[in-house]
Amino acid sequence: MILIILFIAACFLAYSNGANDNFKGVATLFGSGTTNYKKAINWATVTTLAGSVAAIFLAGELVKNFSGKGLVPNELIQNPIFAISIALGAALTVLLATKIGMPISTTHSLVGALFGAGVVAIGADFNFAKLGKTFLIPLILSPLMAAVLSFLMYIVFRYFRKKMGITKQSCLCISKTTPTAALSHSDAAVSSGTTIEATLCKNGCLDSYNGKLFGASSQKVLDALHYLSAGIVSFARGLNDTPKIVGLLVIINAMDIKWGMIAVAITMAIGGLLNAKKVGITMSKKITPMNSGQGFTANMITGLLVTTASVHGLPVSTTHVSVGSIFGIGTVTKKANVKMVSKILLSWLLTLPIAALASGLLFLLLERIL
Repeated sequence: MILIILFIAACFLAYSNGANDNFKGVATLFGSGTTNYKKAINWATVTTLAGSVAAIFLAGELVKNFSGKGLVPNELIQNPIFAISIALGAALTVLLATKIGMPISTTHSLVGALFGAGVVAIGADFNFAKLGKTFLIPLILSPLMAAVLSFLMYIVFRYFRKKMGITKQSCLCISKTTPTAALSHSDAAVSSGTTIEATLCKNGCLDSYNGKLFGASSQKVLDALHYLSAGIVSFARGLNDTPKIVGLLVIINAMDIKWGMIAVAITMAIGGLLNAKKVGITMSKKITPMNSGQGFTANMITGLLVTTASVHGLPVSTTHVSVGSIFGIGTVTKKANVKMVSKILLSWLLTLPIAALASGLLFLLLERIL
């Protein structure tokens, strides 16, 4: 019975993860107008599933890290109540953020839940040193690295684009205004002339690129590369997040690792398809406006950092890296929504303590019930 509860708890976490995280890889596709929401989420689902399958062969180290090994004694790791508390504490935190449209980190939630349940269970015997070195440092540094790298990469790409003679084309919105002047002896107004104004359109017009790249239309090549980069980010997310959740199952040999990966991957995909839109709009539209070239640059940096971290067993957050990359682009263009980014940063600060509190309380409650 307790193994069934653990399996359900892990799937609940996978569902919450998919709802909050699945769209992040394709946020730039939707935000730049390269494609619509439905096509973007479908592409994210396919490529995330592929990453989850690849995790079976490439991400064994992350499974070990998120089992709690080295943080708490092995006797506690074998306790299914410990794993259930972690899964439910993290899942509730992620689902709450999803409902209010905040893109938070499942990785961060899991770290908080590991800390909360671990401290309640063993107190000062918890390995705080490993928590800082293995988990917290990568989580803090990764968004900063992403912001700096995307800032620099976009400047480099923009330089070479201009050198290659590829120009950026936008559009003008033409408006006609008729100023009026009030008469001294009447309430009537008379026209005093007509003025034509032209301004850069903020809505309803997408930037495009003119010129040739590799003998083809530069815009078509860029769109293809943008799709590819979004797929790489989603693949990297599946590769990085799936083993973290599966780690909660395999610590008590609840099921074979391959079947655990498949179950988590399918549930994650369902969560993304059903509940990703609120967070997707925040990521796509509310951090900074972007065009396809800027979105491609942000995705390249995100995919590179998350894939590298996954292979080396570093628990970085796709959310933190992706938001950092998009914010880096907004910093270059000077269009970043600082107010929205501040709200996202606040949600990140609250993630760890909320998850820790939830998992700690759940551990106390479940120990009495089960």
